Amino acid sequence: MNYVKNIMLAVLCCMLLISCAGQPPADTDITKVTVVLDWVPNTNHTGMYLASDLGYYKQEGLELKIIQPPEDGAVMLVASGRADFGVSFQEELAFALTADEPLPVTAVAAILQHNTSGIISLKEKNIQSPKDMQGKVYATWDAPVEKAILKNVIQTDGGDYAKVKMIPTTVTDVAAAIQTDIDAVWVYYGWDGVALEHKEIATNYFAFKDINPVLDFYTPIIIAGNDFLSNNADIAEKFLYATSKGYEYAVQNPTEAAQCIVDNVPELDIAIAEKSQDYLSGQYIADAPVWGVIDTNRWAAFYNWLYDNGLITRQLGEKGFTNKYLPNPTKP
Repeated sequence: MNYVKNIMLAVLCCMLLISCAGQPPADTDITKVTVVLDWVPNTNHTGMYLASDLGYYKQEGLELKIIQPPEDGAVMLVASGRADFGVSFQEELAFALTADEPLPVTAVAAILQHNTSGIISLKEKNIQSPKDMQGKVYATWDAPVEKAILKNVIQTDGGDYAKVKMIPTTVTDVAAAIQTDIDAVWVYYGWDGVALEHKEIATNYFAFKDINPVLDFYTPIIIAGNDFLSNNADIAEKFLYATSKGYEYAVQNPTEAAQCIVDNVPELDIAIAEKSQDYLSGQYIADAPVWGVIDTNRWAAFYNWLYDNGLITRQLGEKGFTNKYLPNPTKP
Protein backbone atom coordinates (compact mmCIF):
# COMPACT_ATOMS: atom_id res chain seq x y z
CA MET A 1 0.00 0.00 0.00
CA ASN A 2 2.81 2.40 0.90
CA TYR A 3 4.45 1.52 -2.41
CA VAL A 4 1.27 2.52 -4.30
CA LYS A 5 1.01 5.75 -2.32
CA ASN A 6 4.59 6.61 -3.13
CA ILE A 7 3.97 5.99 -6.83
CA MET A 8 0.85 8.17 -6.76
CA LEU A 9 2.73 10.91 -4.92
CA ALA A 10 5.54 10.83 -7.48
CA VAL A 11 3.05 11.05 -10.34
CA LEU A 12 1.31 13.99 -8.67
CA CYS A 13 4.61 15.82 -8.23
CA CYS A 14 5.46 15.27 -11.88
CA MET A 15 2.09 16.63 -12.94
CA LEU A 16 2.61 19.73 -10.82
CA LEU A 17 6.06 20.29 -12.31
CA ILE A 18 4.69 19.91 -15.84
CA SER A 19 1.81 22.30 -15.17
CA CYS A 20 4.22 24.93 -13.88
CA ALA A 21 6.64 24.62 -16.78
CA GLY A 22 6.47 27.45 -19.30
CA GLN A 23 4.24 29.58 -17.06
CA PRO A 24 4.94 33.30 -16.63
CA PRO A 25 6.99 34.21 -13.56
CA ALA A 26 5.10 34.25 -10.29
CA ASP A 27 3.98 37.66 -9.07
CA THR A 28 6.77 37.57 -6.50
CA ASP A 29 9.26 37.41 -9.38
CA ILE A 30 7.83 40.41 -11.19
CA THR A 31 10.03 43.50 -11.46
CA LYS A 32 8.15 46.79 -11.64
CA VAL A 33 9.40 49.20 -14.30
CA THR A 34 8.33 52.83 -14.64
CA VAL A 35 8.28 54.77 -17.91
CA VAL A 36 7.65 58.51 -17.96
CA LEU A 37 6.23 59.87 -21.21
CA ASP A 38 7.23 63.06 -22.99
CA TRP A 39 3.67 64.29 -23.38
CA VAL A 40 0.12 63.02 -23.11
CA PRO A 41 -0.22 59.40 -24.27
CA ASN A 42 -0.44 59.13 -28.05
CA THR A 43 0.41 56.84 -30.95
CA ASN A 44 4.14 57.35 -30.49
CA HIS A 45 3.70 55.29 -27.33
CA THR A 46 1.43 52.56 -28.70
CA GLY A 47 4.13 49.88 -28.76
CA MET A 48 4.53 50.06 -24.99
CA TYR A 49 0.79 49.86 -24.38
CA LEU A 50 0.59 46.88 -26.73
CA ALA A 51 3.53 45.15 -25.04
CA SER A 52 1.74 45.57 -21.73
CA ASP A 53 -1.72 44.50 -22.91
CA LEU A 54 -0.40 41.52 -24.89
CA GLY A 55 1.63 40.27 -21.94
CA TYR A 56 5.06 40.79 -23.47
CA TYR A 57 6.40 42.53 -20.37
CA LYS A 58 4.94 39.89 -18.08
CA GLN A 59 6.63 37.18 -20.14
CA GLU A 60 9.92 38.91 -19.32
CA GLY A 61 9.06 39.15 -15.63
CA LEU A 62 8.24 42.85 -15.82
CA GLU A 63 5.27 44.96 -14.85
CA LEU A 64 5.05 48.31 -16.64
CA LYS A 65 3.82 51.54 -15.08
CA ILE A 66 3.38 54.47 -17.47
CA ILE A 67 3.29 57.98 -16.01
CA GLN A 68 3.03 61.45 -17.52
CA PRO A 69 5.89 63.93 -17.16
CA PRO A 70 6.20 66.50 -14.38
CA GLU A 71 6.76 70.17 -15.13
CA ASP A 72 10.54 69.75 -15.21
CA GLY A 73 10.23 67.01 -17.83
CA ALA A 74 10.94 63.34 -18.32
CA VAL A 75 14.72 63.67 -18.56
CA MET A 76 15.05 65.07 -15.05
CA LEU A 77 12.82 62.34 -13.63
CA VAL A 78 14.92 59.62 -15.27
CA ALA A 79 18.20 61.26 -14.30
CA SER A 80 17.11 61.39 -10.67
CA GLY A 81 16.18 57.72 -10.64
CA ARG A 82 12.48 58.36 -10.06
CA ALA A 83 11.67 56.68 -13.38
CA ASP A 84 13.55 53.81 -15.01
CA PHE A 85 12.92 54.84 -18.60
CA GLY A 86 11.58 57.94 -20.29
CA VAL A 87 10.52 59.29 -23.65
CA SER A 88 12.53 62.26 -24.89
CA PHE A 89 14.04 63.76 -28.06
CA GLN A 90 17.58 63.91 -29.39
CA GLU A 91 17.67 67.70 -29.22
CA GLU A 92 16.37 67.72 -25.63
CA LEU A 93 19.00 65.17 -24.66
CA ALA A 94 21.73 67.38 -26.15
CA PHE A 95 20.94 70.16 -23.69
CA ALA A 96 20.79 67.69 -20.80
CA LEU A 97 24.23 66.34 -21.71
CA THR A 98 25.87 69.75 -22.13
CA ALA A 99 24.41 71.50 -19.09
CA ASP A 100 26.77 72.92 -16.47
CA GLU A 101 25.95 69.78 -14.52
CA PRO A 102 25.29 67.16 -17.23
CA LEU A 103 22.44 64.77 -16.52
CA PRO A 104 23.42 61.07 -16.35
CA VAL A 105 21.10 59.71 -19.03
CA THR A 106 21.53 57.74 -22.25
CA ALA A 107 19.28 57.09 -25.25
CA VAL A 108 18.67 53.35 -25.63
CA ALA A 109 16.18 53.19 -28.52
CA ALA A 110 14.56 55.26 -31.26
CA ILE A 111 10.77 55.04 -31.26
CA LEU A 112 10.60 56.37 -34.82
CA GLN A 113 13.38 55.95 -37.33
CA HIS A 114 13.03 59.37 -38.96
CA ASN A 115 12.08 62.90 -38.00
CA THR A 116 8.42 63.25 -38.96
CA SER A 117 8.17 66.93 -38.03
CA GLY A 118 7.84 69.89 -40.34
CA ILE A 119 5.75 72.94 -41.18
CA ILE A 120 2.07 72.75 -42.06
CA SER A 121 -0.22 75.45 -43.44
CA LEU A 122 -3.52 75.85 -45.23
CA LYS A 123 -3.17 75.11 -48.92
CA GLU A 124 -4.67 78.51 -49.75
CA LYS A 125 -1.66 80.22 -48.07
CA ASN A 126 0.53 78.77 -50.85
CA ILE A 127 3.46 77.83 -48.58
CA GLN A 128 4.80 75.06 -50.76
CA SER A 129 8.40 75.22 -49.52
CA PRO A 130 10.31 77.01 -46.73
CA LYS A 131 11.08 80.18 -48.73
CA ASP A 132 7.34 80.75 -49.11
CA MET A 133 7.16 81.52 -45.38
CA GLN A 134 8.50 85.01 -46.13
CA GLY A 135 5.83 87.52 -45.12
CA LYS A 136 3.79 84.83 -43.38
CA VAL A 137 2.95 84.45 -39.67
CA TYR A 138 4.57 81.55 -37.85
CA ALA A 139 3.57 80.40 -34.35
CA THR A 140 6.80 80.06 -32.38
CA TRP A 141 7.46 78.73 -28.89
CA ASP A 142 10.65 80.83 -28.84
CA ALA A 143 13.15 77.99 -28.46
CA PRO A 144 16.64 78.69 -29.88
CA VAL A 145 16.89 75.28 -31.57
CA GLU A 146 13.43 75.71 -33.11
CA LYS A 147 14.39 79.06 -34.61
CA ALA A 148 17.75 77.77 -35.81
CA ILE A 149 16.10 74.86 -37.63
CA LEU A 150 13.53 77.14 -39.21
CA LYS A 151 16.22 79.62 -40.28
CA ASN A 152 18.29 76.80 -41.77
CA VAL A 153 15.55 75.36 -43.95
CA ILE A 154 14.37 78.78 -45.13
CA GLN A 155 17.89 79.87 -46.09
CA THR A 156 18.65 76.48 -47.66
CA ASP A 157 15.55 76.99 -49.81
CA GLY A 158 16.73 80.46 -50.84
CA GLY A 159 14.46 82.49 -48.59
CA ASP A 160 14.99 85.29 -46.07
CA TYR A 161 14.32 84.16 -42.51
CA ALA A 162 14.17 87.78 -41.29
CA LYS A 163 11.01 88.29 -43.33
CA VAL A 164 9.04 85.65 -41.42
CA LYS A 165 6.64 87.12 -38.85
CA MET A 166 7.33 85.23 -35.62
CA ILE A 167 4.40 85.30 -33.19
CA PRO A 168 5.07 83.66 -29.79
CA THR A 169 2.12 81.44 -28.99
CA THR A 170 1.32 77.98 -27.70
CA VAL A 171 -0.66 75.98 -30.23
CA THR A 172 -2.81 73.24 -28.74
CA ASP A 173 -5.24 72.94 -31.65
CA VAL A 174 -3.46 73.08 -35.01
CA ALA A 175 -6.67 73.02 -37.04
CA ALA A 176 -8.02 76.04 -35.19
CA ALA A 177 -4.69 77.90 -35.24
CA ILE A 178 -4.09 77.77 -38.99
CA GLN A 179 -7.63 78.96 -39.64
CA THR A 180 -7.09 82.16 -37.66
CA ASP A 181 -4.22 84.67 -37.92
CA ILE A 182 -1.53 81.96 -37.88
CA ASP A 183 -0.23 80.90 -41.29
CA ALA A 184 2.21 78.14 -40.37
CA VAL A 185 2.78 75.75 -37.47
CA TRP A 186 5.48 73.20 -36.60
CA VAL A 187 3.81 69.79 -36.32
CA TYR A 188 4.60 66.12 -35.99
CA TYR A 189 2.83 64.72 -38.99
CA GLY A 190 2.03 61.38 -37.38
CA TRP A 191 -0.69 62.99 -35.28
CA ASP A 192 -1.48 66.59 -36.23
CA GLY A 193 -0.90 66.07 -39.94
CA VAL A 194 -3.14 63.03 -40.22
CA ALA A 195 -5.72 64.72 -37.97
CA LEU A 196 -6.01 67.53 -40.52
CA GLU A 197 -6.32 64.93 -43.28
CA HIS A 198 -9.14 63.27 -41.35
CA LYS A 199 -10.91 66.61 -40.98
CA GLU A 200 -10.49 67.10 -44.75
CA ILE A 201 -8.64 70.37 -44.29
CA ALA A 202 -6.49 71.00 -47.37
CA THR A 203 -2.90 71.73 -46.37
CA ASN A 204 0.67 72.07 -47.59
CA TYR A 205 3.44 70.43 -45.60
CA PHE A 206 7.19 70.14 -45.83
CA ALA A 207 9.40 67.96 -43.64
CA PHE A 208 12.66 69.36 -42.28
CA LYS A 209 14.59 66.23 -43.20
CA ASP A 210 13.62 66.68 -46.85
CA ILE A 211 15.22 70.14 -46.91
CA ASN A 212 18.36 69.29 -44.95
CA PRO A 213 19.21 65.62 -44.19
CA VAL A 214 21.15 66.71 -41.08
CA LEU A 215 17.77 67.60 -39.57
CA ASP A 216 16.69 63.96 -39.74
CA PHE A 217 17.35 63.65 -36.03
CA TYR A 218 15.79 61.11 -33.70
CA THR A 219 12.48 62.12 -32.16
CA PRO A 220 11.12 60.58 -30.03
CA ILE A 221 13.61 58.32 -28.26
CA ILE A 222 13.64 56.14 -25.15
CA ILE A 223 16.18 57.11 -22.49
CA ALA A 224 17.40 55.53 -19.26
CA GLY A 225 19.53 56.62 -16.33
CA ASN A 226 23.19 55.66 -16.46
CA ASP A 227 23.19 54.18 -12.96
CA PHE A 228 20.09 52.16 -13.78
CA LEU A 229 21.73 50.76 -16.90
CA SER A 230 24.94 49.90 -15.05
CA ASN A 231 23.12 48.09 -12.28
CA ASN A 232 20.21 46.59 -14.23
CA ALA A 233 21.45 45.68 -17.70
CA ASP A 234 19.29 42.54 -17.71
CA ILE A 235 16.15 44.54 -16.95
CA ALA A 236 16.99 47.04 -19.69
CA GLU A 237 17.41 44.20 -22.18
CA LYS A 238 14.14 42.56 -21.13
CA PHE A 239 12.28 45.86 -21.28
CA LEU A 240 13.54 46.68 -24.76
CA TYR A 241 12.91 43.14 -26.00
CA ALA A 242 9.27 43.31 -24.91
CA THR A 243 8.93 46.88 -26.16
CA SER A 244 10.35 45.97 -29.56
CA LYS A 245 7.76 43.19 -29.83
CA GLY A 246 5.04 45.74 -29.09
CA TYR A 247 6.18 48.08 -31.84
CA GLU A 248 6.68 45.22 -34.28
CA TYR A 249 3.10 44.15 -33.55
CA ALA A 250 1.92 47.72 -34.21
CA VAL A 251 3.68 47.69 -37.59
CA GLN A 252 1.88 44.52 -38.64
CA ASN A 253 -1.49 45.30 -37.02
CA PRO A 254 -2.19 49.05 -37.20
CA THR A 255 -5.95 48.70 -36.67
CA GLU A 256 -5.52 46.64 -33.51
CA ALA A 257 -2.80 49.04 -32.40
CA ALA A 258 -5.19 51.98 -32.74
CA GLN A 259 -7.83 50.18 -30.70
CA CYS A 260 -5.25 49.41 -28.02
CA ILE A 261 -4.15 53.02 -27.56
CA VAL A 262 -7.76 54.23 -27.51
CA ASP A 263 -8.71 51.56 -24.97
CA ASN A 264 -5.93 52.87 -22.74
CA VAL A 265 -6.53 56.54 -23.56
CA PRO A 266 -10.30 56.86 -24.17
CA GLU A 267 -10.13 60.60 -24.87
CA LEU A 268 -8.35 59.92 -28.17
CA ASP A 269 -10.42 59.92 -31.36
CA ILE A 270 -10.49 56.37 -32.75
CA ALA A 271 -10.68 57.55 -36.38
CA ILE A 272 -7.61 59.77 -35.99
CA ALA A 273 -5.82 57.05 -34.02
CA GLU A 274 -6.42 54.57 -36.85
CA LYS A 275 -5.13 57.03 -39.44
CA SER A 276 -2.14 57.81 -37.25
CA GLN A 277 -1.30 54.14 -36.76
CA ASP A 278 -1.52 53.55 -40.50
CA TYR A 279 1.03 56.32 -40.99
CA LEU A 280 3.32 55.33 -38.13
CA SER A 281 3.32 51.65 -39.10
CA GLY A 282 5.75 52.72 -41.81
CA GLN A 283 7.78 54.90 -39.44
CA TYR A 284 8.47 52.76 -36.37
CA ILE A 285 11.07 50.66 -38.19
CA ALA A 286 11.11 52.16 -41.72
CA ASP A 287 14.45 51.37 -43.39
CA ALA A 288 16.28 50.29 -40.22
CA PRO A 289 17.36 46.66 -39.73
CA VAL A 290 15.36 46.40 -36.48
CA TRP A 291 13.12 48.55 -34.32
CA GLY A 292 14.90 50.97 -32.04
CA VAL A 293 18.35 51.06 -33.63
CA ILE A 294 20.11 54.44 -33.77
CA ASP A 295 22.50 55.23 -36.62
CA THR A 296 25.80 56.63 -35.37
CA ASN A 297 26.39 58.94 -38.34
CA ARG A 298 22.94 60.52 -38.24
CA TRP A 299 23.10 60.98 -34.48
CA ALA A 300 26.53 62.63 -34.64
CA ALA A 301 25.66 64.79 -37.66
CA PHE A 302 22.84 66.50 -35.81
CA TYR A 303 24.90 67.03 -32.67
CA ASN A 304 27.71 68.47 -34.79
CA TRP A 305 25.19 70.82 -36.38
CA LEU A 306 23.95 71.96 -32.97
CA TYR A 307 27.52 72.69 -31.89
CA ASP A 308 28.50 74.44 -35.12
CA ASN A 309 25.48 76.71 -34.78
CA GLY A 310 26.26 77.63 -31.18
CA LEU A 311 23.23 75.82 -29.76
CA ILE A 312 25.27 73.62 -27.41
CA THR A 313 28.48 74.57 -25.64
CA ARG A 314 30.36 71.29 -25.99
CA GLN A 315 30.92 68.90 -28.86
CA LEU A 316 28.98 65.67 -28.36
CA GLY A 317 29.40 63.84 -31.64
CA GLU A 318 28.50 60.19 -31.12
CA LYS A 319 27.94 60.54 -27.37
CA GLY A 320 24.63 60.06 -25.62
CA PHE A 321 23.25 56.81 -27.03
CA THR A 322 23.80 53.08 -27.17
CA ASN A 323 22.24 50.20 -29.11
CA LYS A 324 23.67 47.47 -26.90
CA TYR A 325 20.48 46.78 -24.93
CA LEU A 326 18.37 46.20 -28.05
CA PRO A 327 17.41 42.62 -29.02
CA ASN A 328 19.69 42.77 -32.07
CA PRO A 329 22.38 45.16 -30.87
CA THR A 330 24.71 47.06 -33.14
CA LYS A 331 27.66 49.10 -31.98
CA PRO A 332 28.03 51.26 -30.09
